[in-house]
Amino acid sequence: MLKAQDITVKLGRVEILHNVSFEAHPGQLTAIVGPNGSGKTTLLRAMTGDIEYSGQVTLNGRDIKTARAWELASERAVLPQATPLAFPFTVHEVVRLGLTNGVAADKAGLVLRALQRVGLAGFEGRFYQELSGGEQQRVQLARVLSQVWEPVAENTPRWLFLDEPVSALDIGHQLQVMQIAKNYADAGGGVIAVMHDLNLTAMFADSIALISEGSVLCQAAPETVLQDALLSRAYQCTVRVNTPPANGTYLLPHAASVAAE
Repeated sequence: MLKAQDITVKLGRVEILHNVSFEAHPGQLTAIVGPNGSGKTTLLRAMTGDIEYSGQVTLNGRDIKTARAWELASERAVLPQATPLAFPFTVHEVVRLGLTNGVAADKAGLVLRALQRVGLAGFEGRFYQELSGGEQQRVQLARVLSQVWEPVAENTPRWLFLDEPVSALDIGHQLQVMQIAKNYADAGGGVIAVMHDLNLTAMFADSIALISEGSVLCQAAPETVLQDALLSRAYQCTVRVNTPPANGTYLLPHAASVAAE
């Protein structure tokens, strides 16, 4: 499992996260939600070791501060919000970057399989800079998938850390990407995703951590977190959660109202 205990992050003199504790389990998709500036991405970056923090983060029982880079790369892959490239790499070259340190070890044909999985079969020869923002986002997803292609290897779960993985996508591709993430978790891997869309979160997440002002208000199953009072407190507006007759949970944007100043 992944376990973060008493995580505090300061940027200069400003404390962004305040003694945050968080956990995620293999076989589950764990979503991190909350308003802009609440600390979602900061928490994700702390748990991947990309920024300094106080506290402890363990991944599969190993403290990430003492783990070597290649050890972490063999067990988890990270999809940031944006990945700008300054040179004219082809799509194939970008995806292949995920194979240099991953457990797949440059397995033959994996680049094409990863591109097919994200709906970009036939794109391998195109230049990355010529693609739309949504296509670039899916290329980067193919890259991280290729790094930890097998959700479980040598009886050890692999992990995907996804920071707003559907931000540039239309609704069809949003569903595709979320299903890929959910399938990875269902196959025994762990997925941690920073999300903004609460409806998609309700559809796919097994566990949700709701963050506000640098603290976790609640981490539990979707039906526990997606409650009027909790969401209204976190987002500082009136939110009404509704359940459709069939199943699942969804939000009605027209039922939200901005809180009076």
